[in-house]
Amino acid sequence: MTRKIVSTPNAPAAIGPYSQAVKVGNTVYCSGQIGLDPQSGQLVAGFDAQAERVFENLKAVAEAAGGKLAQAVRLTVYLTDLANFAKVNEIMVRYFAEPFPARAAVGVKELPKGALVEADAILVVG
Repeated sequence: MTRKIVSTPNAPAAIGPYSQAVKVGNTVYCSGQIGLDPQSGQLVAGFDAQAERVFENLKAVAEAAGGKLAQAVRLTVYLTDLANFAKVNEIMVRYFAEPFPARAAVGVKELPKGALVEADAILVVG
């Protein structure tokens, strides 16, 4: 199987030695996204805005891979404060409908650039 690198200007450029996503066959492995605005490269302010930006960034990468965020089969959400668990659920249902992807939510000490939330995804497209 061939490996295709997925890249879009509608999501933040990678801030390290990684790709926004890699597509192998019908599977898309999306790198973690934090709440960076793709135009300015700056972190948006506040948890809610960051969480929405995370899902918008993942959506842009999914579309660049020829899919939709609704095709996610696995999602991992990283939170610097697990008190935001309910909020991330509220925001997540704006981007996903039943049947929801499998998901893990992980509490972490810190995230790149001082982000409050990060998420990565695996999609099956086509």
